[in-house]
Amino acid sequence: MIQLDGSNLTIEQLRDIARNKEKVEFSPKGIENIEKCRAIITDMVESGMAIYGVTTGIGEFARIRVSPEQSAELQRRIIYSHAAGTGDPQPIDVVRGAMVCRANTLAKGYSGVRLKLANIFLELLNKEVTPFVFEKGSVGTSGDLSPMAQLAEVCLGEGEAYYQGQRMPGGEALKRAGIQPVDLSYKEGLGLINGSQMTAAGASLLLIDARNLLKNAFIAAAMTIDALKGVLKAYDARYHAVRPFKGQNAVAHNLRTLMAGSEIIAEKSSKVQDGYSMRCTPQVLGPSVDTWFYMREQIETEINSAADNPLFFPADKDYIAGGNFHGQVIGMVTDFLCIAMSEVANLSERHTNRLLNPVLSGLPDFLVEGRGLNSGLMVSQYTAAALVSENKVLSHPSTVDSISVSADQEDHVAMTPVAVRKCTEILKNVGAVLAIEMMCAAQAFDFRKPLRPGKGTAVAYDLIRKYVTHLEVDRVLYPDINKIAELVRSGEIVKAVEKEIGELPLRL
Repeated sequence: MIQLDGSNLTIEQLRDIARNKEKVEFSPKGIENIEKCRAIITDMVESGMAIYGVTTGIGEFARIRVSPEQSAELQRRIIYSHAAGTGDPQPIDVVRGAMVCRANTLAKGYSGVRLKLANIFLELLNKEVTPFVFEKGSVGTSGDLSPMAQLAEVCLGEGEAYYQGQRMPGGEALKRAGIQPVDLSYKEGLGLINGSQMTAAGASLLLIDARNLLKNAFIAAAMTIDALKGVLKAYDARYHAVRPFKGQNAVAHNLRTLMAGSEIIAEKSSKVQDGYSMRCTPQVLGPSVDTWFYMREQIETEINSAADNPLFFPADKDYIAGGNFHGQVIGMVTDFLCIAMSEVANLSERHTNRLLNPVLSGLPDFLVEGRGLNSGLMVSQYTAAALVSENKVLSHPSTVDSISVSADQEDHVAMTPVAVRKCTEILKNVGAVLAIEMMCAAQAFDFRKPLRPGKGTAVAYDLIRKYVTHLEVDRVLYPDINKIAELVRSGEIVKAVEKEIGELPLRL
């Protein structure tokens, strides 16, 4: 059981709840925080204070006062009016992650909602009711209002939801799961939707997937360097220690570990040094590793933040309206991850090119005998090139764009959800590009027999050969590419390698 207190949620815990269906509850501290904050909001309303989104309208309508008697209706209408999304369905794990993030924000104790309302997120998660939410419609500022409003609809017993594998009306899903819909009081419409929890959840899960791909990139690169009889001095610990970037040194360490004991590299070679894409692998992949850690720091700060507007401060019996809902930080770091992971694929495609080019590899053309009659793995590089080129287009940052909304009251927006969707597509492409490199490196190892590759690279090779056989004559290649891509994305290759040689750390 994972406890939420508003301050200590990690991306791994979010993953465990969102993907692995781990149960969740509020910690005693989280419950205390929620109840303390709620205690002051009624006093404020009864005093006649003008409170944004509670006794006033929202956005451009903040200038219009709303009576306490109208407040519950205002909160319901906020949800209705903001449910304006379109596009494909948001993945279930992302929606579950958004509920985790929203519950954790409420547990921080500045949102002013009742414990009853906060608890419905936990019920939905624990009983596996997932609101149906469209992917598109949020500009990433004032929170992910449109997708979060669809989530909120289900809390009211409306909208649509998935339950036991079926999509159905939200009220029906709640009924089948034994969950009572909530009514709304002061601030609680905003309390359900105001914040960038949908994109924060998406970014958190991207970090989980990117870490797995980075480890696969270490393995793929080591397989290539091993198969091409790389010059190992380029990865010497002494050399990297004098340029003490943490990511670079971790990559060099992992390459040395993966290739340790290689009979292929041990065979004498006349080379003094390799081309940049091999020799500079630590210097290229290292910054991507460092970017991952920077993004993690920012995203974990965000998912443990109070992102509402307004926020209530029980100790001071005060409230402040501001802009903690703004998603700029999530968008910018996700744009950065897009660049970092695009470079992983960029380097991998260059490795594939070196494996296939006989002038560079000293191996048969396109890694197949029967030149002329067979094309071998030639066109697999075309696929890698296409994906790498697409990634370069997708790496254009989303957060440099802004379109004013709400009659210019909300005149700077972050476009954060676009960054998350772009990065999701980039990571899919990276997985396929790494699979192509591994397929080509495995084929190259076949031509190096009876010499064996390194201790770690041999594990990856053996696993790949369990599913994909050596290419003797031309055959359809996409089943091979897609099978290895499945092994990459599932983490199976990383798991097998780490079982044999220990963890491939991103930090030493």
